[in-house]
Amino acid sequence: MITRGLDQCLFLYPAKEWQALAEKLSKLPLSQADARGFVRLMLTGAMEVSFDNLGRILVPDYLKTYAFLKKKVVIAGVFNRVEIWDEKKWREYQAKTEKEVGDIAERLKELGV
Repeated sequence: MITRGLDQCLFLYPAKEWQALAEKLSKLPLSQADARGFVRLMLTGAMEVSFDNLGRILVPDYLKTYAFLKKKVVIAGVFNRVEIWDEKKWREYQAKTEKEVGDIAERLKELGV
C-alpha cells in the first residue's frame, strides 16, 4: 500500500505492515480532532500497488503532487516501510535533521528513548 507520509514524502507498506497500522489507527479516539486528521492523512488516498517485471510501481498523480515528486526521487528503507522522497526535499530534510540532531537526541532522551 502506498499513502501520504509525514514530512512531505510517501510511505510504502507491505500488506502485513499496512494491516497492523490500520488496526492501530482504528483504535485512535474518534472524538479527538488530531486523531481524526491523522487517520484521514494516512488512509484517504491510500492505494494498493504492485511491482511490475522491472520492480517499478505506478505512483498516482495525487500522491506525486503531495510529495512534490519530480524527475529524481530517493527511496529510503525505514523499519517497516519504504519512504519515497523528491530528491530536493530529501536533501533539505536531511540537512535540517543533521543540523538539529543534538537537540533531537535530547528531546528523545526526555521521552525515555
